[in-house]
Amino acid sequence: MSGKPARVVFVKFGGSLITDKTARFAVREEVLARLAQELAEALERVPELRVVVGHGSGSFGHVVARETGYHRERGFPSAEAMARVGDAAARLNALVRAALLAAGVPAVSLPPSASGAGSRGELWTLAVEPYERLLAWGGVPLTYGDVVAAPEGGTVVSTETIFRILAPHLRPARILLLGEVAGVYTANPHVSSPDAPPPALIPTITPATWQAIRTGLAGARGADVTGGMAAKVNDMVTLVHSLPGLDVLVASGLKPGVLRDALLGRPVAGTWIRGDEHEGT
Repeated sequence: MSGKPARVVFVKFGGSLITDKTARFAVREEVLARLAQELAEALERVPELRVVVGHGSGSFGHVVARETGYHRERGFPSAEAMARVGDAAARLNALVRAALLAAGVPAVSLPPSASGAGSRGELWTLAVEPYERLLAWGGVPLTYGDVVAAPEGGTVVSTETIFRILAPHLRPARILLLGEVAGVYTANPHVSSPDAPPPALIPTITPATWQAIRTGLAGARGADVTGGMAAKVNDMVTLVHSLPGLDVLVASGLKPGVLRDALLGRPVAGTWIRGDEHEGT
């Protein structure tokens, strides 16, 4: 065991990365298996690395939330609707956990629904101690976008919102958000228009530049009840503003080696979200 201090990194497997969000209950098994293997390789090479893994709900929770009539402001129409969405999210989590365990990653699921509460997509409380104890033991806490109790009868919280609650306690050095696109673009990269310039990758976002950038961001492709790219980046901008020294990388997990290289501190293409002290660098 290395004598170096533990370095904590949060990693998100986006729902668009590990599922086909335009279908129902469609898992990209090969992508998921590769990501799990890259994570295992990084943990083996850097024994002091500590990782919290989260994942989106993709074609599982998001699709069922839409089918059951979930509304961010009004919540769920019934307890059964909330239960069905929670079940869909948990099904995907079980598949992610199985892939991680198959690669030798000691992942333990920590469902936000078991200890969280919030309202209208926000998270008020979440039990942090299980994450702290697992990390200290060398385990890998596994969380995910999930349903939580709310005054309006339940709400859906994103992985980024969960990370935002955990980060002040666990103090990650870096957060890696892996999706199907190479980063944050000036416009929706899935849509082209002959009357507009092609979408361009934004290399760096800071709190000072965020307001001007967000007007051009599109929502998510496929079903997404947690706000799409703009909401995810906004959560991360809030974090880097409140936690100096934190770096967030938005990158594509479809390219082999990106996760491993990012965990090992190697150069990786994507969009960096950093505090204003990094502006212009």
